[in-house]
Amino acid sequence: MDSVQDILARKGTAVIAMAPNATVLQAARTMNERGVGSVLVMWDDRLVGVFTERDVLRRVVAEQRDPATTPLYDVMTVEVLCCRPDTELMECGALMSENRVRHLPVLDGDGALRGIVTSGDLLAFRLAEQQTTIAHLNSYVFDVR
Repeated sequence: MDSVQDILARKGTAVIAMAPNATVLQAARTMNERGVGSVLVMWDDRLVGVFTERDVLRRVVAEQRDPATTPLYDVMTVEVLCCRPDTELMECGALMSENRVRHLPVLDGDGALRGIVTSGDLLAFRLAEQQTTIAHLNSYVFDVR
């Protein structure tokens, strides 16, 4: 079975992380510049939260907070669902669907951050697998010798 490690091997392990005292405005600008929907919030090399587009809407805009002065620690999601590198992709997809999240940080057994997997990563991985299968089937069915 395919695992999170297979996705990380393709996409890499780089993550976008910020300190808890960074402002919402700084995080939003970073997310826009990088074209991502979240940043991980790290303190002393440990994951302490995640800040997502959903957090912007629910905890900043809806509460009329000033993004330029609001620190991430006030509005980040602190109960972060995570997975391990050996987690099977089916389990990841189920975890994301059941909990309505699109970002899963990947932590090893010691709690060290190893990357992040998104719902888009799962979709792209499955699509690549299906395209490979289709190519093999086309070759098998239509191969003229």
